[in-house]
Amino acid sequence: MVKNNYLPFKARILAKYQQTELDWTYRLECQAEPVSGQFMEVSLPGVGECPISISDFGEGYIEMTIRRVGKVTEGIDKLAPGDYLFLRGPYGNGFPLESFYDKHLIIAAGGTGLAPVKSVINHFYAQPELLKRCEILTGFKTPTDVLFKSDLEKWSQTFRVEVTVDKLDEFGNLEVIADSCTRRTGLITSLIPDVQIPSLEDVRVIIVGPPVMMKFTAQEFLCRGLAKENIWVSFERKMSCGLGKCGHCKIDETYVCLEGPVFNFTKAQTLLD
Repeated sequence: MVKNNYLPFKARILAKYQQTELDWTYRLECQAEPVSGQFMEVSLPGVGECPISISDFGEGYIEMTIRRVGKVTEGIDKLAPGDYLFLRGPYGNGFPLESFYDKHLIIAAGGTGLAPVKSVINHFYAQPELLKRCEILTGFKTPTDVLFKSDLEKWSQTFRVEVTVDKLDEFGNLEVIADSCTRRTGLITSLIPDVQIPSLEDVRVIIVGPPVMMKFTAQEFLCRGLAKENIWVSFERKMSCGLGKCGHCKIDETYVCLEGPVFNFTKAQTLLD
């Protein structure tokens, strides 16, 4: 029988964890074996479908952190453990984890861009000996927008973790962010000049976030002397079908859903939208 790649499968919600007022992490029963950085097409019958990054995974489950921002995600927000979502995938190319082995890995994530790299961080948190060093730079709008606070606290026990916010929240402080993380105000690009880089040849960088954030963060690292081929980014762009058929994600001749969403910067710099 020919497999129908457009046919979704049912995935039971095992757990639901609140991250912020708008963001929830869903753990779904799933036998897929994704690669860090891939995405799924998530649907609700009679409502619609949307692409969502896989934030973490393990034996028999995947996790996705979903922000309530539209019709489909508003429908998902009403679901509870025991309910079902419908999934297609995983799709796309992920992060080349072996390229980071025995290197100084720097992960710069803005806002919900922390979700697609969460499984990368957990991979190396479980096996820190695979890296020479790891630093996590994260930026959010306000302290109440910070994702994965308990994970940031956990990661900071092994890696250097910095959290910056564009502005303080109504309480005027940073206390709601994990205690052991370095906390600042300002854009994520303000963190990069203070990063210690003993050897440029050893550094590998992952940048995920809004397009403007990725553009200027990459520029900051290039100004530090980092080679373009040692930077990876992840695009999130109208990946409606996941199969390179609808063309909504296409930039020039590149289908983001097929060749991405993870790109080496040598390719990403040419993808002007």
